[in-house]
Amino acid sequence: MFILSTIGSLIILILDIVAIVSVIGSSESSLSKLIWVLVILFLPILGLVLWLVIGPRSGRASAI
Repeated sequence: MFILSTIGSLIILILDIVAIVSVIGSSESSLSKLIWVLVILFLPILGLVLWLVIGPRSGRASAI
């Protein structure tokens, strides 16, 4: 049971780091980036899901 919770925690940590890097690399304003990073840090799972659902899309994805 301990191993499963550890693996799950590591997966969430990795996904949160990827989301934060994505936020920082986005074309949003600095204030918007700060708010997104704080949401992801304080609410790791919910922040990640919110970023994926309502976060800004990259210019490349919107052109498709």
